[in-house]
Amino acid sequence: MLFIYEFIIFIREQGVVGLAIGFILGSSIGKVVSSLVQDIIQPAIGLLVGSTDGLNAWQLGPIMLGNFLSSLIDFVIIAFLIFITFKILRLDRMEKKKS
Repeated sequence: MLFIYEFIIFIREQGVVGLAIGFILGSSIGKVVSSLVQDIIQPAIGLLVGSTDGLNAWQLGPIMLGNFLSSLIDFVIIAFLIFITFKILRLDRMEKKKS
């Protein structure tokens, strides 16, 4: 019984539940952002450059520059959303955990 109590204390103090929720939400946001890039941003870029494939048409021989740029755009959008969330929730001002 003491082991279970210590486990519950550990979960509360270390924020394990919050970490799990963040992980689940992060993967969901990743899917939404990927869809945004693949379904909206890429076709819009394709219209600008006159290609129906969007970024996928950008290749340098066997090197798929378009796929890399899509992944880079995904990363930048997700990093920006995490930064905004971090600032809105003021997580930079949280008290430090117990030592």
